[in-house]
Amino acid sequence: MTTAVQEPHETSPVTVTVDGQARTAAVPPRRLLVHLLREDLGVTGPHVGCDTSQCGACTVVLDGVAVKSCTVLAVQADGGEVETAASLGGDHPLQQAFHARHALQCGFCTPGMLMSCRALLEEHPSPSEAQVRSWLKGNLCRCTGYQHIVDAVLEAADG
Repeated sequence: MTTAVQEPHETSPVTVTVDGQARTAAVPPRRLLVHLLREDLGVTGPHVGCDTSQCGACTVVLDGVAVKSCTVLAVQADGGEVETAASLGGDHPLQQAFHARHALQCGFCTPGMLMSCRALLEEHPSPSEAQVRSWLKGNLCRCTGYQHIVDAVLEAADG
């Protein structure tokens, strides 16, 4: 049995639906989803913050699950549905609560925080403060503004 091995310089077509719009790009096999989104498709919401999957700035929702897009190969997302912070539309209760509670800080981590928190609220519509803090362990805010973020998530959950 022979297995085809794809050379690094070869590309494969990848089609993903990003925030409701089907998008296609030819990517090398080791291309990460975050790089597909940012560099190939021009979707700049997910940020590359650490390159080690610790900061969560690249968090998106892939087929209903919050993932760090720097840990997913673009080819793994082929045929999938990706939602970024842009999918929230600007008037989502989480975005309003982040604004009202001064949880935006410098804004670098905000898209990833929003997508993680959205996933939290879909799984736990009325989370406790401890659940919010536990859920946010995968997202780092270098402005150290966690209390405002926690307050915003709890406010959005109540709203």
